[in-house]
Amino acid sequence: MTSPRFTPLMAALPSTVPFVAAEAMERMAGRPFRARIGANESVFGPSPKAIAAMREAAANEAWLYGDPENHDLKIALAAAAGVRPENIVVGEGIDGLLGLTVRLFVDPGTPVVTSLGGYPTFDYHVAGHGGRFVRVPYLGDREDHVGLLDAAIRENAPLIYLSNPNNPMASWSLGADIEPTLARVPEGSLLILDQAYGEFAPADAFPRVDVDDPRVIRFRTFSKAHGMAGMRIAYGIAAPEIARAYDKIRNHFGVNRVAQAGALASIADTDWIAHVVASVNHAKARIAAIAAANGLVALPSATNFVAVDCGRDGAFAKAVLDGLVARGLFVRKPGVAPMDRCIRISAGTDADMDLLAEMLPQALADARR
Repeated sequence: MTSPRFTPLMAALPSTVPFVAAEAMERMAGRPFRARIGANESVFGPSPKAIAAMREAAANEAWLYGDPENHDLKIALAAAAGVRPENIVVGEGIDGLLGLTVRLFVDPGTPVVTSLGGYPTFDYHVAGHGGRFVRVPYLGDREDHVGLLDAAIRENAPLIYLSNPNNPMASWSLGADIEPTLARVPEGSLLILDQAYGEFAPADAFPRVDVDDPRVIRFRTFSKAHGMAGMRIAYGIAAPEIARAYDKIRNHFGVNRVAQAGALASIADTDWIAHVVASVNHAKARIAAIAAANGLVALPSATNFVAVDCGRDGAFAKAVLDGLVARGLFVRKPGVAPMDRCIRISAGTDADMDLLAEMLPQALADARR
């Protein structure tokens, strides 16, 4: 029997995924998690208005393909962002948009600049297209945006990835500090500015960006503050010639009709987003207090999660994480030193935080043995 005729690149790729899903971990353990506070989802859920819109769309319109042009959604997003509809591109989550962006710019051997220890799904797409990684270490617990641009210029890289606020450290840089970096992006290159956690960030975290500058694309999502991670919908804000390029390669029916209806309703419900942000801030304060009560340090956060410094090395932090997972709490941690000294805990309900307060001392005691 002959083997499948995969491309050489495909055949050489490892059989890996960016993350081990909570569901996979539950199947391995044979039981559900007691608290799911590891994937930065919003346990507070979507707007009730978005739920009603999605319920109606599911009941009456699920037999229809979604609008392939995302027409109404683009108009609403453009109005909310203060741009034009032609500046908007909609996709199946930021992960889907990252995959399309890599496809637009990366051939085998193309240099791609990203942070060492940054978002693994971006790396997954770059590897899948054969890109050559140019990795820049973090500067403290923040992405080094100056170092990223220095590397892009040195390597003549067409694609640069920067998240602000950052995952996995919840850190951020001031927008005013990032603006000179954006001005240095070479002509013909594109800097991805991932703002997935933007609703939780301080106002001064956002750099001023000329929406018609073809060197920058900003990504935002409905997976975090809007509580719609399972619906897979996000958008980019870019110059029209960049936004139009996605139409050449995207799955035109990829964003389903139910997700479109929910996103439209959620955009309009600003009171719900304010409620979610307040709930997240309350949960983050509890995480910080629980960490302090156990002799740990919660790092400042501009996201819906907190990086908790376990005070030793990555092996110790992994032991703490394993202890929490064994006790039914789904959490994650950064994978690269020195950030791997931390565990990453998503904002949860008061019940979730009560479990964390109960289980963290036990996990720490086990890790210290």
